[in-house]
Amino acid sequence: MRVTFLGTGSAMPTGERFQTGLLIEDPEGDADPLLVDCGSGVLHGLAATNVGYEGISTVLLTHHHLDHVSDLMALLKARWLAGETELTVVGPAGTESLLDGLFDVHEYIQGRIDLTVREIGPGATGVAGYDVRAVETVHSMYCLAYRFESKDAVFTFSGDTEAIDAVADLADGSAVLAHDCSFPDEIDVENHPTPSRLGSVLSGHEIGRVYLTHLYPHTNGHHEEMTEAVEERFDGDVRIASDGLTVDLRRTN
Repeated sequence: MRVTFLGTGSAMPTGERFQTGLLIEDPEGDADPLLVDCGSGVLHGLAATNVGYEGISTVLLTHHHLDHVSDLMALLKARWLAGETELTVVGPAGTESLLDGLFDVHEYIQGRIDLTVREIGPGATGVAGYDVRAVETVHSMYCLAYRFESKDAVFTFSGDTEAIDAVADLADGSAVLAHDCSFPDEIDVENHPTPSRLGSVLSGHEIGRVYLTHLYPHTNGHHEEMTEAVEERFDGDVRIASDGLTVDLRRTN
């Protein structure tokens, strides 16, 4: 399994990071390329990969905040212009209503896309050839965290969430966990974790490497202290994610 961070930023642009998006690939060819979330700028990041937007047939959403879905219609149009008219969008309850509303706004795309929408909840399911397990997070909007398994690796993505045991337990045994860490410790925040809270929750779990993502501008200049704060409580390798970073999970064990 290979993961590319297409966007590691937040709802407040910095000029350096796109909003949330991940590309998951299976080099062995047993699963299809999967786009997880599609925030602003993610389409540009996707276009810079070998997969490209033409190679994406499934999108999986964690939740429906704008910084996770704002490039979704742009993706649909780009694929249509490239001659790719089929797309499956999978996400939590309300995903079908979200797409219906977007097509109401962009009527000229109606009838041009063969769209399949599937809503899922906590539990086990299959998406694009991956075994996926979901848990509900603690956020200002209903959101799911996902664990992806292939025959060679396990990857977990927190979506947006406070630091909670359910996500830490979901990630146990993962080669890589990409976790929301939006603010440094000095910011008192709800709906997102700070590094110390995250480290405390991850303590005692077996995770090969943790990447901190969904970074607000408030984290600028604090990246080293953020990773150190997590590592003070969690015995593992902690790094800051960056746009365009590709991680081969088979090499993190």
